Amino acid sequence: MMNMQNENSYRRFLVAMLVLMFPSLLLAGETKPFGTSVEIDYSKNLWQTLVTAKLVGNDSINTVPYKGMPPHGAVLESLASHVTVNGHRGKVYVKKNYGGAGITRSKVANDRKKYLKAVTVMFKREAGYDADNQDWFWVKYKANGSLHTNPKGMKLAGRVAKGMGVGCIACHRAASGGDYLFNNTAIQLDK
Repeated sequence: MMNMQNENSYRRFLVAMLVLMFPSLLLAGETKPFGTSVEIDYSKNLWQTLVTAKLVGNDSINTVPYKGMPPHGAVLESLASHVTVNGHRGKVYVKKNYGGAGITRSKVANDRKKYLKAVTVMFKREAGYDADNQDWFWVKYKANGSLHTNPKGMKLAGRVAKGMGVGCIACHRAASGGDYLFNNTAIQLDK
C-alpha cells in the first residue's frame, strides 16, 4: 500500500504527464478570448459584409494613403462606416495596411494590390460582447479575406489579445479620447 505522501506525489506526476501530453487540457473550461470557431465564423460574415459595402475587396473605396507606423504598415488607408452583421448594426473602422520594399504613398495609390499586406478592422458589436473594451470586435485579415494568425497559430479574430500587455486591445486602449481610436473619434459616426 502507498503512503499518503507517495500517493500525492503519484497524482502530481500523473497530472504533469497529462498536461505535457495534452496541453489543450489547460484550456478546458476556459474561454479563449479570440480565435475560436465562433469568432472565425463571425469574421467571415463581417468580411462579406465589408465586401458588399465596398470597404474591402477588389471594388473597394479608395482613400488618400497616409504615412503609417508599426504594427500596421508603412502606408495606410482608413475608412469608417456603419454595417450590419448577423442582425446587429454597428460602427466599423477599416484600416488597409500596406508594406513592401521601397514603398511610398504614390506607389500604393498606383498599385494597391501589390502592396496590401493586411486589413485590420474594429467593429462595434452588441452591448455586452466585451464590455471591458467597449464591445469592439478585432480582426486582422489577409488581402484575400482569410485570417492572419499570431505566433502561436491562433486566428486573429475576436477579443484579440484581451488581458495581455501587448496586442490590439492593449495598444488601442491608450488612444486619446477613450474610444480606442487613434486617427478618428467615434463621435464622428454618431451623426
